[in-house]
Amino acid sequence: MREILPVLKDWYAAGEPFGLATVVAVSRSAPRDPGAAMAVGPDDEVVGSVSGGCVEGAVFELAQEVLASGEARPVTFGYSDEDAFAVGLTCGGEITVLVRPVTPALDPSFGAVAASVAAGEPVTVATVVDGPARRGATLAVWPERTSGTLGTGGLDAAVTADARGELALGATGVRHYGPRGQRREDAVPVFLHSFVPPPRMLVFGAIDYAAAVARIGDFLGYRVTVCDARPVFATPRRFPAGVEVVVEWPHRYLRGADTDGRTVICVLTHDPKFDVPLLEVALRRPAAYIGAMGSRRTHDERRNRLVEAGLTDDELSRLRSPVGLDLGARTPEEVAVSVAAEIVALRWGGSGAPLTATTGAVHPSSRDTPQGY
Repeated sequence: MREILPVLKDWYAAGEPFGLATVVAVSRSAPRDPGAAMAVGPDDEVVGSVSGGCVEGAVFELAQEVLASGEARPVTFGYSDEDAFAVGLTCGGEITVLVRPVTPALDPSFGAVAASVAAGEPVTVATVVDGPARRGATLAVWPERTSGTLGTGGLDAAVTADARGELALGATGVRHYGPRGQRREDAVPVFLHSFVPPPRMLVFGAIDYAAAVARIGDFLGYRVTVCDARPVFATPRRFPAGVEVVVEWPHRYLRGADTDGRTVICVLTHDPKFDVPLLEVALRRPAAYIGAMGSRRTHDERRNRLVEAGLTDDELSRLRSPVGLDLGARTPEEVAVSVAAEIVALRWGGSGAPLTATTGAVHPSSRDTPQGY
């Protein structure tokens, strides 16, 4: 959704109606997570995807129908092994998609939501999926305000409280309520879609490897900052346009930086005078991933210095060193792929093993995602 919002914002501002299809629930080996979106706009232009190609044709037709009727529709797509040409997911999973028409009259909060997402302001959009409440009704919830309604004051109040809780976690999913917000009933499924600022990637050491890691971090959607104390290396022209470059001693910069449970920290300085003070700070603050480059000998020497500095075994256990998965990488670009693979595996609980050597679902259920990332 975040990727297609700029196009949707332009359509909305121009008063052009569009059909918006959003994945609200998945099971088994579904190809996309809740929140994945596809839209059909003026002149039947299509942006986004809900399944990677499996059901987009059917969703396109549904979007045209809801635009004509003005009524939102939920639909579930699953796997069919009886008819190879039936609409279904070849991966064997199941997705539920809510297709709804969007216009300024039907969704007066959409423009404000799109502006908040573009500005990096946290917001959760609650949308009625089905039940006695109006399908497709939306309520936008910011930390300190709301806009829109789901139909009743009680439902709005209950959903607002839950939406703010989900927003604090950056969580997205379906919750169930009664028509007036009763928490022990499940007649009204409501999809809570949280938009939080992109996670940060902090890369320390402005070397060729850092440039490659910064590029792949930017590609993965991180807000990337590269920091090095040496101005001759820390120059913006060596890094992608969207990457922030800071000239500062790494440990000093990190002390003043904001990190949280989604932050990735890559220590590529490969110099004890930089990386030991830096890791002292990094291993004692919130982060999803802390990796440090170096040989095994460098790792052992660095760990001994960190022990001397007073770090505990629990703190040291957070360090991924030597950084990356064993891919046999040699070039900076290959090493960046190795680092990115380790970050992704840690984020989703992957083993890092070849899929040909594993069993079970290729895409585990979202409820199996490690908490706190």
